[in-house]
Amino acid sequence: MSRAETTSIAVLGDSLSAGYGLPEHQAFPARLEAALKERGHDVRVINASVSGDTTAGGRARLDWTLTDKPQIVIVDPAQTEVNLDDILARTLKSGSRVLLAGMRAPPNFGREYQQRFDAIFQTLAQKHGVPLYPFFLEGVAMDPALNQADGIHPSAAGVEIIVQGILPEVEKLLQATAAAR
Repeated sequence: MSRAETTSIAVLGDSLSAGYGLPEHQAFPARLEAALKERGHDVRVINASVSGDTTAGGRARLDWTLTDKPQIVIVDPAQTEVNLDDILARTLKSGSRVLLAGMRAPPNFGREYQQRFDAIFQTLAQKHGVPLYPFFLEGVAMDPALNQADGIHPSAAGVEIIVQGILPEVEKLLQATAAAR
């Protein structure tokens, strides 16, 4: 592939995808780019995530993220329904493809909240017709060996598990993007 055919992927999110507590080369966007390149994909992954961000922050900086004209945007899980809905609509309108990465509410928030929160991602994926990776932290959450000392942010080993889990979904979008060219 020529440089003109390089597919750009933006990761929009918070500290989970920004790489909080990790060197830049061990953050999710860098590791995803490396894994995709190892599989022969000509990609550039843009880290559009900000540690400590809120859904409103992600929504506010969406236009800035889209100025790079990414063909694919991965929307990190730490977003709420109204902001996520707007992010998905605007991103799709820009012509980018979207992979929505879901999250699960912690059980200490109560069963009712947990059910409502967990359903947001499936509902929005269906509404906007985008693929959903159900749980961004699949295989990593609650495992002390795969998280930093705070128990929230993945360690470098945890990031590798996240990348391997989400990789097939990103490759499907890469194939669809290439086929549309």
